[in-house]
Amino acid sequence: MNPGIDSIGMNVNSIPTKKVGSSVESKQNFANVLKGAVDSLNKIQIESDKKTEALASGNIDDLHDVMITAQKASITLETTVQIQKKVIDAYNEIMRMQV
Repeated sequence: MNPGIDSIGMNVNSIPTKKVGSSVESKQNFANVLKGAVDSLNKIQIESDKKTEALASGNIDDLHDVMITAQKASITLETTVQIQKKVIDAYNEIMRMQV
């Protein structure tokens, strides 16, 4: 036997492995991430609405700040919609796979 080749098997066995979390744990983590993203989107939308109302009522004179907040809310919403579409497309692709 070749000692160089035999040592390869020993190196493979010494590689540490990482245990993957349970599926329930993964589902909860995904749900928490998703909920956090939706909550963040909601906060940004509410902040934009409040600043727009304050500008319309004359309580705020800084149009620049209101426009930045409105654009931030718009971009965040558009990004969320695009992510939703990609997730649905990926789900549909998985469902079309033959097992």
